Amino acid sequence: MNKPLKRVVVTGLGALTPLGNSVSAYWEGLLNGVSGADSITLFDASKFKTQFACELKGFNPEDYFDRKEARKLDRFSQLAVVAASQAVEHAKLNDETINKDRVGVIWGSGIGGMTTFMEEVRNFYLGDGTPRFTPYFIPRILVDIASGIISIKYGLRGVNFCPVSACATSNTAIIEAFNYITWDKADMIITGGSEAAINQASIGGFSSAKALSTRNDSPETASRPFDVTRDGFVMGEGAAVFILERYDLAVARGAKILGEILGAGSNADAHHITAPAPGGTGAIACMNLALEDAGLTASDISLVNAHGTSTPLNDAAEAEAMTHVFGARGVAVTSGKGVTGHALGAAGALEAAQVLLSMEKKLIPPTAGTMQVDPAMTIDLVTGTARAWTPAPAISNNFGFGGHNGSVIIGPGE
Repeated sequence: MNKPLKRVVVTGLGALTPLGNSVSAYWEGLLNGVSGADSITLFDASKFKTQFACELKGFNPEDYFDRKEARKLDRFSQLAVVAASQAVEHAKLNDETINKDRVGVIWGSGIGGMTTFMEEVRNFYLGDGTPRFTPYFIPRILVDIASGIISIKYGLRGVNFCPVSACATSNTAIIEAFNYITWDKADMIITGGSEAAINQASIGGFSSAKALSTRNDSPETASRPFDVTRDGFVMGEGAAVFILERYDLAVARGAKILGEILGAGSNADAHHITAPAPGGTGAIACMNLALEDAGLTASDISLVNAHGTSTPLNDAAEAEAMTHVFGARGVAVTSGKGVTGHALGAAGALEAAQVLLSMEKKLIPPTAGTMQVDPAMTIDLVTGTARAWTPAPAISNNFGFGGHNGSVIIGPGE
């Protein structure tokens, strides 16, 4: 016997971004188009082609963990735990109102503990061959460890895993969480993503692939999604977290409903390991899958939060895909990456959070950094200043290396 599908709502939100270590700081930066890009401080980048990134500002692990506990966790896990605690507090969760056997964690990270891996292996090879690895080496590098740590912290015994789909990862996590709840396999899930990959290996690797902007003389304008002069993405880091919950249970406990997940789609380009499918065919199919899942048509969507990486190929393919689905300049489009940079596996979570905040504030933030939209693109990109908006269903897109695509449709709260 088929069970009726459950409605899924958002009741809590947390964020750590290059604009500040709170949801409110994130929104202020988005609204004012303030870039989080600056010279890299996490390592000496003076010999690198790209010497800037969007780092977190003022994040000190010892403000949140004792020194021993902090050493057990890679930075991406630290960000996950701190942002999750914000969301749990925001949702006003307590042990008396939830069934912990039906509350899970589905957490995304595209790269996981890459910095730990790089540092430990480097120290070994610089030594005399004697292995002196930290006993926390393996758990620190595992991509799934953040979801495990969050579940341990709160005693959550429901579904627990970490999907990985490159830069679509945290959108994939949100989609999986949505599916588990809508299919009545969970009551509530802490979901989102974190990334902390501003290190020598990551910057060097993406630079070698010619994916990064090299505007070292102007980091704050280097990320310029859909701009005619875009030359690559700017590396970012951060975390964003959502409490997804069955609608009826959220109402029963008196929770504030921030928004509703209406539907989602995911698929593959099956084209190339790094380049998008020509014409954005994979993205077109993915958005259409999300619309079908939500029971909506393209005309019901009033905002696209674009992947908008500021890379020549991605932006061109995504713009073509949006025009195909929504028509020429048929829907407002924005991208937050001019502010946050590209947080890789955490990007989808950060950008879905942007949609929820836009719905609360009834404003669409401008696409920071973009000065002249590529004339080959027929999209209605919000630039310059925020645009007043009457909240209605919005779609948030993310696409990743390997041809991974994810689209989430979000509706307003109550």
